[in-house]
Amino acid sequence: MLKTFSKVIATAALLTAPFAAWADGHQEFTIRATANSNENDEDYDGLVVFKNYVESASNGRIGVELFIGTQLCASGAECLEGVAEGSIDVYITTSGGAAGLMPFVQVLDLPYLMSDDRVAETVLTGDFTRTMREMGLEATGGALRLMTIGNTGGWRNFANTQRRVASPSDMEGLKIRTVVADLPQELVRALGASPTPIPWPELFTSFQTGVVEGSKNGITDIMGMKFPDAGLQYVTLDGHAYMGALWFMNNENFLGMPEDLRRVVVDGFSQLQQATFASPKRKSIEAYEAFVAGGGDLYVPTPEEKAAFAEAAGPVQDWFRENVDGGNEVLDALIAAVAEAEAELAEDYASDLN
Repeated sequence: MLKTFSKVIATAALLTAPFAAWADGHQEFTIRATANSNENDEDYDGLVVFKNYVESASNGRIGVELFIGTQLCASGAECLEGVAEGSIDVYITTSGGAAGLMPFVQVLDLPYLMSDDRVAETVLTGDFTRTMREMGLEATGGALRLMTIGNTGGWRNFANTQRRVASPSDMEGLKIRTVVADLPQELVRALGASPTPIPWPELFTSFQTGVVEGSKNGITDIMGMKFPDAGLQYVTLDGHAYMGALWFMNNENFLGMPEDLRRVVVDGFSQLQQATFASPKRKSIEAYEAFVAGGGDLYVPTPEEKAAFAEAAGPVQDWFRENVDGGNEVLDALIAAVAEAEAELAEDYASDLN
């Protein structure tokens, strides 16, 4: 079912100009990578860095072809199937997009476990990602290899068209857009609101018509989709979930490369990860400024208010353990990784602040 990498027999005209300048006709493997986004997205930023690194570090032995949008596949399920079959080599998805095959990846959507970027980035560059990789390989019969976890939009925050949300009680009665996956719906219910699954392309109109009154998105998505024009005027920076980006590769194709080239690919995904960590930080500055300039209400909860949100959302962890295959294992791994990261950062602060 899985396919090996095809040997490249195309002419130099098929290569990008920078790659052709030094490849010298010795390309041995092609990596076909796709993201259902656009060229203004951090996923694209990461892929550009990945392509440049892998092609140059392999001295032209690996070529990387980028397909942005729906050129190769139209939905997350279709794209992951393409990676499993080997017609696509690399695909990026959110946890919601992969939950149908690997429900345990929803652990990244559990609220209020990682407090900030430094904690999240420390966790995702460590052994926790390797635990997720092994679980993913087992769940897909060795087909899908998790290469890295980056970021795709910063942090999820609650936003709505009706009022400022400063406490869980302010959420009561709001119709909040979620994806179809169970976990985000459980979170919205725990906070007293009504989860309403709506396809992403329909969300702008749904805000306009009142089908939904809120969402849980990053600010770059909110501004990129012009949701304030549809009435979304209140954002609460509760940072309940880090917007993890899961980068999968066809495992057989990866293992079919010689070790020296596998090392290049692994290093390339590290470069990609760092690029996606950085890109949303820069883009969010302008997005927040534009939101406020347009009359938006941007609220930062106090530590006490954020603790109240975390307490109200506590039952979601219990639901996850009871209802998700592999839930105990992956949640315990994440909690341990967070504790280790926080301890490591505490030591760093003790040294750096004195």
